[in-house]
Amino acid sequence: QVQVVESGGGLVQAGGSLRLSCTTSGLTFGHYAMGWFRQAPGKEREGISCIKWSGSATVYADSVKGRFTISRDNAKNTLYLQMNSLKPEDTAMYYCAAGAMWSALPCRPSSYNYWGQGTQVTVSA
Repeated sequence: QVQVVESGGGLVQAGGSLRLSCTTSGLTFGHYAMGWFRQAPGKEREGISCIKWSGSATVYADSVKGRFTISRDNAKNTLYLQMNSLKPEDTAMYYCAAGAMWSALPCRPSSYNYWGQGTQVTVSA
């Protein structure tokens, strides 16, 4: 059974930082592209950053480019998202997901197969 578990969310003031982590079990982590997605109340889930299975390629949404950094440690089956210069508009539930992709790196929710339950990030003004 595949499990995806996010951690590291919380309440932070604008301008602050948080580091999200995501661990998986039940799948070969190094064989999957991984992504971070978020969903704010009343909005659709959006892809904010994705990383290739090898870590050799990453993509970022324009809204987080230059502030967020995605990384992975395949030896530890762990995905990270370093979030700096947080803004109130970053407030959302953040999800981690795994996608069975080798070459392409789409960063849309429909391309990912396994999802975590999410971790809440709240940025106060």
